[in-house]
Amino acid sequence: MVSRRETLGLMASAPLLGARPALAQADYPSRAMVVLVGFAPGGGTDIIARLLAPSLQASFGQPVTVENRPGASGTVAAAAAARSRPDGYTLLMGTVSTQAVVGPLMRQPPYDQMRDFTPITLAGTVPLVAVVPAKAPYRDLQGLIEYARAHPGQLNYASSGIGTQQHLAAEMLCQAADIRMTHVPYRGTGPVVNDLLAGTLDLAIDTMPTHLPHLRAGSTRALAVTLPQRVAALPDVPTVAESGFPGFEINVWYMLLGPAGLPDAVVKRWSEAMQAALRDPANRARLEEAGFIPGGGSVQDAAELVRREAERYAALAQRAGIRIE
Repeated sequence: MVSRRETLGLMASAPLLGARPALAQADYPSRAMVVLVGFAPGGGTDIIARLLAPSLQASFGQPVTVENRPGASGTVAAAAAARSRPDGYTLLMGTVSTQAVVGPLMRQPPYDQMRDFTPITLAGTVPLVAVVPAKAPYRDLQGLIEYARAHPGQLNYASSGIGTQQHLAAEMLCQAADIRMTHVPYRGTGPVVNDLLAGTLDLAIDTMPTHLPHLRAGSTRALAVTLPQRVAALPDVPTVAESGFPGFEINVWYMLLGPAGLPDAVVKRWSEAMQAALRDPANRARLEEAGFIPGGGSVQDAAELVRREAERYAALAQRAGIRIE
């Protein structure tokens, strides 16, 4: 039986289905737009969204604000975006975690990561970096592993939530090195920095832009990066693969998405605005200085990336035995 709410929704939407693209082309946007971020301020998702927002605002001629809604490994914001009206005024800066990893790990996921979103553009990619307090007794990754073997379960590591890339990366390392550490989930990567600086946290395998200023200042120490090759921002820091674990590779990507059913004309406008922002030399310089690899590509490229990564990380998380209750 169709509920009254569903009936009203069908009645309201049916006459507009054919008119949405033309309406969007003629009048869109006519008011402010918001990009939701599922983590606390200061993390990689927040940083890239705020770096690109001024250029997006210039392209649209309307305010583009970034709104943080942290919680549940980024799924609070993702679920809000999925439930929003598909009119192009509420977007999501999603991550590989929210769009390809977390959903299948939850007993009752708040959205279907494949059906409930419209992928638009890959915003950027970053390596993860293994970061420890400046006064940590180990100088490299092997030193940390030896310490962890001698003190099983005593070292703690942070993530921005269960099932996020930070969590997966640390669990992958624990499995590869046959060590045991204690997981401490946070509501975002920004607060992780404070605890590393205070020395109350032992390790974070975290997004590089979040930690780069503190690593450059010597306030924290980088032990390894998670890409197959070293990164230009930290040329003296070896890879995890170099440090004794060949084939170790994991990164984080950020993607602009809308809810399912977003009109083609709106998708095109956002894709064009994102492409222009990512091509801008000043933006590229800021992104690269912050540790990002600028993104780009077509809407189809973005959708294919989500599909491919969802398959990859669902299998990886299952092997790691990670579940979200």
